[in-house]
Amino acid sequence: MTACRAYHGIEVTPIAGALGAEIAGVDLGRELSDELVSEIRRAWLDHLVVFFRDQTLSLPEFLAFARRIGRPVEYPFVKGIEGFPEIITVTKLPHETVNFGGIWHSDTVYLDRPPMATMLIAREVPPFGGDTLWSNMYAAYESLSPGMQRLLEGLRAVNSSAMADVSKTREDRIRDSGTAEDATRVYESEHPVVRTHPETGRRALYVNVAHTSRFVDMTEDESRPLLAYLFAHSTRPELTCRFPWREGSLALWDNRCAMHNPINDYHGHTRTMHRITLAGDVPA
Repeated sequence: MTACRAYHGIEVTPIAGALGAEIAGVDLGRELSDELVSEIRRAWLDHLVVFFRDQTLSLPEFLAFARRIGRPVEYPFVKGIEGFPEIITVTKLPHETVNFGGIWHSDTVYLDRPPMATMLIAREVPPFGGDTLWSNMYAAYESLSPGMQRLLEGLRAVNSSAMADVSKTREDRIRDSGTAEDATRVYESEHPVVRTHPETGRRALYVNVAHTSRFVDMTEDESRPLLAYLFAHSTRPELTCRFPWREGSLALWDNRCAMHNPINDYHGHTRTMHRITLAGDVPA
């Protein structure tokens, strides 16, 4: 993680050594100056994921803040809220046992242009549990041996929305009447195993257990041992942070250099979030 630096107009407090910081002193529902947005964005690039507490944002205010960071786009598998197609509701109900996206991943890597960032705001949280983990994929790459880095140089990976674990997290949503029209469509993409962040210039490991099926020009059997090592390596505890949600908590994370994993440990309770994804570019 980038060394601590001075910020102006916001208070930035890291929550772990690897990544993650809380930003205080900001009401995201108010009109934000360009200077303040620039500081928030700088903290986000420094810490990969940033958190805001006690944000009572309406849907228009949530969308307005997202537009100050990037360009909101519609999610391919779940229909957006009426009048706000870029905002989806992510809910686990008391009778459900499978949560949405409950596995380590970077969002929709199976798209040709995966999202730059994701925003999530908590509307209803369980009395316990429901935390989310994030992992620093810069650090995952940088902590590999020089030999392993050379081995990965130039490799590309196939990513698919049809991976079994992803399908399991989508089944209940596909059966719902609120799913998008193309909810059953399979998306597939090829991306570099190590990508260069377009804003920071740093290199990050870019494979994940939810979406990456194999290396290009290799079979799944041939790819599996190395991918399994990379999946385990990139989620070592010292590369992660953990965030406990409260109602009104908002997270903004960088999908280009961070993975996340929502923990499914609150059966019998409701957890409701609103989510926006922001358009990205072609990984290189």
